[in-house]
Amino acid sequence: MSPVALNHCWLMNGTAMAKSANAITVKRIDSIDLLRGIVMILMVLDHVRDYFHSTAFLYNPTDLTQTNPPLFLTRWITHFCAPVFIFLAGTSAYLYGLKKSRKQLSRFLFTRGLWFLLMEVVFITFGWTFNPFYHMIILQVIWAISVSMIVLSLLVYLPVKIIFYFGIVIVALHNLLDAVVVRQPGVWNTVWSLLHYQNLVPMGSRVIAVAYPVLPWTAVMALGYCLGTLYAPGYEAVKRKKMLIRMGWGAIALFVLIRLTNLYGDPVHWSIQKNAVFTLLSFINVSKYPPSLLYILVTLGPALLFLAYMERPMNALERVISVFGRVPFFFYFMHIYLIHLLAMVAAVATGYKWSDMVLDNWVLFVPQLKGYGFDIIIVYIVVVLVLAILYPLCKRFDQYKRSHSSSRWLSYL
Repeated sequence: MSPVALNHCWLMNGTAMAKSANAITVKRIDSIDLLRGIVMILMVLDHVRDYFHSTAFLYNPTDLTQTNPPLFLTRWITHFCAPVFIFLAGTSAYLYGLKKSRKQLSRFLFTRGLWFLLMEVVFITFGWTFNPFYHMIILQVIWAISVSMIVLSLLVYLPVKIIFYFGIVIVALHNLLDAVVVRQPGVWNTVWSLLHYQNLVPMGSRVIAVAYPVLPWTAVMALGYCLGTLYAPGYEAVKRKKMLIRMGWGAIALFVLIRLTNLYGDPVHWSIQKNAVFTLLSFINVSKYPPSLLYILVTLGPALLFLAYMERPMNALERVISVFGRVPFFFYFMHIYLIHLLAMVAAVATGYKWSDMVLDNWVLFVPQLKGYGFDIIIVYIVVVLVLAILYPLCKRFDQYKRSHSSSRWLSYL
């Protein structure tokens, strides 16, 4: 995202956040709920593939030496989930802050971050493994959100312009740290893994799987917080659309220009492959762990364009999808347990034991499930099944939240 395109609209100093709830009425933004709902659906696709596809236990679907285009794209499209999820969490924090003082917003972000961290370590890790002994503790997207919220709870005391530059600098420059690897086990190895290096960190008899090193994710949430200024009451919709379009196409153009150089922005370079299709796949095959500069540009650019063009009345299908986006954490929590339970049923139905799906480690590291799995078409059918089961639950929970909007504990879900 171009600082030139953003600078003039993100110079707000955030004084509106000190106004009382009576002074400002902030409505839910349908385009944000819709976008978040779409990425939740894509998240289901990714996690159903993890538990159901025949190659999930064999190789990475973006490995160009083994994959095929449909499988590659099935995995690649889900790259939008985490950055959009975290980016919009920052936007929601700004909009929530319009009704609160900075101190109240900071306290909310800090305590919600701690709550999410507890949920990640205890309940979501269990959902992934169904192992009550917690041989592996998994730090994924909710962990990244929790730490980013805690960091943002401190940043909100700064002018929005400073928060914006904080985000831009980290997103733009953190790939300079790619070559830094602390291999010797110990405190520094653990700290560096949590910040910028995907790793398995031994902790006594257990292992911490750091899937989402947090440094760049804090920047993504900070930039999402800055985006919230475009949705403040009184900001003109026409002006917002122009800004979103400029930022979206600017991010995509910057991705293409930097990627073409093959010099910076992602630790994995692209290369000419056996045909044009695989060469294109190589070009867009960017790194998620941690999210590279190019990964962030190629995912958030289209997301900004979506927000620009979808700010209009929703049709019936879009209203259904937006229900998922209105209750993202509830959806996230429920879908992990549901998918894992369905995978147990699938394992038994195909000759494996249900206990094979009680995992000592994570789903990708299970030798007893070698040979298990289904065709990619079955994966998509299971996705539809999961969404059909979750929709009425999410709708009921959304209705409950709306009718109990004064309940403070609901704001943590």
